[in-house]
Amino acid sequence: MAKGKDPVSERVAALRKDGIAFLRFELPDLAGSSRSKLVPIDAVEGYARKGLNMYGGVLGLDSAAQVISGTGLNEEISYADSKLFPDWSSLRRVPWKPDTAKVICDVHFIDGSPIKAAPRWVLGQLVEQAGALGYDVVMSHEFEFYLLDRDFREPLFDGVHIFNSTRNCWVPAIDTILASLQGVGIDLITHNCEYAGSQFEINYGPATGVAAADKAFTFKNTVKEVAHHEGYLATFMSKPWADRAGCGCHFHISLVDRKTGRNAFLDKKDKDGLSDVARQFAAGILKHAPALTALIAPTPNCYHRLKPHTFAPSNVSWGIEDRSALVRTKASGDEATHHEMRGASGLANPYLSAAGTLAAGLLGIQGKMKLGPQSKGPSEDDPKHPKLARRLEPALAALQADKAFGAMLGPDFLKLFLAVKNAELDRFYDHVTDWERAEYMELY
Repeated sequence: MAKGKDPVSERVAALRKDGIAFLRFELPDLAGSSRSKLVPIDAVEGYARKGLNMYGGVLGLDSAAQVISGTGLNEEISYADSKLFPDWSSLRRVPWKPDTAKVICDVHFIDGSPIKAAPRWVLGQLVEQAGALGYDVVMSHEFEFYLLDRDFREPLFDGVHIFNSTRNCWVPAIDTILASLQGVGIDLITHNCEYAGSQFEINYGPATGVAAADKAFTFKNTVKEVAHHEGYLATFMSKPWADRAGCGCHFHISLVDRKTGRNAFLDKKDKDGLSDVARQFAAGILKHAPALTALIAPTPNCYHRLKPHTFAPSNVSWGIEDRSALVRTKASGDEATHHEMRGASGLANPYLSAAGTLAAGLLGIQGKMKLGPQSKGPSEDDPKHPKLARRLEPALAALQADKAFGAMLGPDFLKLFLAVKNAELDRFYDHVTDWERAEYMELY
């Protein structure tokens, strides 16, 4: 660095020059939502250097924002603060607020040590492990969501009209969402309405390393925030209605050999165009699928989606271009060769769907696991494949039991995740549903 140059001062000066009056310091929480503080430009430099204080247990909140004990981040540390430090590589303008920018932050304890339970930190460590094996990780998340009337929480239109041109841009708010996504730096590829009325899918390009999950985090929170400003509710909930399509997240991943710069999943000499590394990676996902399911389907509602003949996987399987398999392998015979893990819910934290898939795949490579044959016909119709969990409880039990997979994620994260999810389950079972009243009240 040249004498007199100071990166933080230069960043703040550039923000001022661009007319930025406020910088949003964002923390991705356990659910993948954005928790943030808005900082006036005059205070940004000080917080960027020393850290911005935020309640340290924010990662230890459940889906109702209740403080959960046993996470390692609440009563164990007397509810102490944490500190947010901006990762300047994630800096973006907020186009729907002309004088505002945002930056994704890493979170540390007050003593400066990283909070190793943070989903972004967990993914970062796994990306580093892949690097130590000689690979860069290329990833992308493909989300489905519903755009609803905000007051009544109902679809804007009914029917099954996937790709229907009129419905693709049914209301002007969709155009605003698309423009806002581009304005915040999301490289859009395609947009269309999806399988159910008022359901949409907006796709964008891949990225390398943690930046891929940062992009997914920004995408989801931008869609929700802009929809709210436009008077609508955007939801990535897995299954808002029993009789309508679920919202999934198809997670795409490949490895690039750092020495050659080539796709490590591609082998043109192989009959399917797949390298040993590609097969080992897929085998790792299948081996650790029971534990992975807890991360990619982290709420009771997610399990309404994982059923046969719904374009969502229901068993532990793989297949080339098989939309019914957990791992759909895109064996294109070129540098685009990759795996698509189709089990994740739209509501899953993108850092955790990426971290879990990468952890399982790396274990497959390290163990030189063998990938079995794919099914003849749709995998979901092949009885030889073990079923995915139908409830959150067995998925959490599998996560706790899979020591190799858990070690990849780290004990701090496991403690946090299991404590929060078990607390959410307790609240779920305490709730009396409309179905129970309708089914039992008159009969008994």
